[in-house]
Amino acid sequence: MSSALLDIHLTEHDADAALRADARAGLTANPKQLPPKWFYDARGSELFEQITGLPEYYPTRTERALLERSVDEIAVASGADTLVELGSGSSAKTRVLLDAFARAGTLRQYVPQDVSESALRLAMDALAVEYPDLELHGVVGDFTKHLDRLPRGRRRMVAFLGGTIGNLVPAERAAFLTQLRSVLQPGEQLLLGTGLVIDEKVLVAAYDDEAGVTAEFNRNVLHVLNRELDADFAPEAFTHVAVWDVEHEWIEMRLRAQRAMTVHVRGLDLTVEFAAGEEMRTEISAKFRPGGVRGWLEATGFEFTRSWTDPDARFALTLATAV
Repeated sequence: MSSALLDIHLTEHDADAALRADARAGLTANPKQLPPKWFYDARGSELFEQITGLPEYYPTRTERALLERSVDEIAVASGADTLVELGSGSSAKTRVLLDAFARAGTLRQYVPQDVSESALRLAMDALAVEYPDLELHGVVGDFTKHLDRLPRGRRRMVAFLGGTIGNLVPAERAAFLTQLRSVLQPGEQLLLGTGLVIDEKVLVAAYDDEAGVTAEFNRNVLHVLNRELDADFAPEAFTHVAVWDVEHEWIEMRLRAQRAMTVHVRGLDLTVEFAAGEEMRTEISAKFRPGGVRGWLEATGFEFTRSWTDPDARFALTLATAV
């Protein structure tokens, strides 16, 4: 049986404090906004799993197929003996990587990182059975705050997949990459998954499906605030909106108030007014151009090594090396 360790740097108290800070800042901002990480309670995670299977939502299946086609080349090009995955969740896609690195004969350790202790424990329990010779070292933490807590001492490749980097605005993206580079040794690597700029209609449909699952997912953040902060949002009074921002080249998800309303967030002793038609941003999902990805990786201390793109040029995997 493989050895397994779990480091906890993010507790329920920490998560509650972060939610309170984000909610207060976002609900008092102009325009209002909330970070997308608060979608993902148990119900939100279930809804997102449904989204990944929708016909309109191409990113997950496109990245998975690209990973399956490219993974042996990635493993050989990397030669890493430790695979770190940020935002690992159930570690479903990771098995593709683990198998390829095992075939390459280099892998000794897997380090999954996630905000959810329960998700990590479930994933690690399953992986311990499937990969009995692999050392497992989980890290419960926030990838925007706890990169310096990742275990060191080996040749690591950090996988940041799912296009998640697109949820960060440019300043946050630069700060994240700069911090990641600061905790890597020269020669260690980053495998980055990025959605690419494609036809606007295809992009918008992926975030505004006909079945309304994404709309329910978007409104779920209001259910989270009602439950965790004793708020009285009426989620059904908000319309899901998805728009393509041409200037920034990102999808914006918003919630639009169908009528004027006053919301009480008793857990924060906060009263929030919404005008009829007022929109609150809940997520951005930036899409990139290959040259742009290479440019901001190089600007933050990485050297472009190689990239792989699916046949329809919808998604890219980029391997970069810390210099």
